Amino acid sequence: ALFCIDEDSTMALAVAKLLCKGAPLVRGSAMVLESAARGAAVATMTPLRRFATESEQGIWEHLRTEKQTNGVQIIRLHRPKALNALNTPLMSELVSALRKADGDSEVKAIVLTGSERAFAAGADIKEMKDKNYAEVYKESFLTAWDAVSTIRKPIVAGVNGFALGGGCELAMMCDIIIAGENAVFGQPEIQLGTIPGAGGTQRLTRAIGKSLAMEMILTGSRLDAHLAEKRGLVSRVVPTEQTVEECVKVAEKIATFSHPVIIAAKECVNKSQQVGLQTGLEHEKALFWGTFALEDRAEGMTAFSEKRKPVFKDI
Repeated sequence: ALFCIDEDSTMALAVAKLLCKGAPLVRGSAMVLESAARGAAVATMTPLRRFATESEQGIWEHLRTEKQTNGVQIIRLHRPKALNALNTPLMSELVSALRKADGDSEVKAIVLTGSERAFAAGADIKEMKDKNYAEVYKESFLTAWDAVSTIRKPIVAGVNGFALGGGCELAMMCDIIIAGENAVFGQPEIQLGTIPGAGGTQRLTRAIGKSLAMEMILTGSRLDAHLAEKRGLVSRVVPTEQTVEECVKVAEKIATFSHPVIIAAKECVNKSQQVGLQTGLEHEKALFWGTFALEDRAEGMTAFSEKRKPVFKDI
């Protein structure tokens, strides 16, 4: 385990010394600590540096997890009374669970879902309503959410019911969105006197275009599942009761391929959303050439020539 603390937190240092029992102890700024903690067994997500932990039964306080034998990890948001509203403890657990799956050699793809009623109804307004500018700036409020988009393994979001505000933003951080017929997407922050703060203005615009994104963000209007599919926000729409099953099928298919190639492919597609065309093409070419160092690339092409299924070893 890796224990991380802020350099200005004397009490946290004392507690960490008692807890770590020989584990590496890293001191530094919040940004450095976030980098150091990435991939560690325990993630630090709040100014108080609380550590999200999982029970022996795979049950967190706000999540339910299921590791399958097919290379797929299922993570369910579980705050049913709050329609899975995203507060700091839930997001701390989610990032920890995602990082754990990302570091598990037996997991190749992840399914993230909620309930049939709500994927996530938004960020927790009760947690936000009394904060002031100094507080949100000092703690870099919502920045910890960005860790979801740094997970290297593919994440398939199964969205049923409400995916509003932070819930819509969380879904867009995933790599593939499969929507149940009852799914509803929206960025209604304008109705609360604020704007999206976890990527809504950026990712939604890239997904559905400026005009519709602007209308949704400026009016708080919503997209139903079929319109979301038509505009490219989701890959497809399925019966609500089959959403998770369909997500697992997609994740299972992904898991049959070479792990390093899966990661390279995801990285290249995501790069297209972050850089200009020429830079993206150069990045793609470099990773394409890199696959020729893999045994799996040789196996895949040999198997094709020999008209048999490839046996990938993830090397």
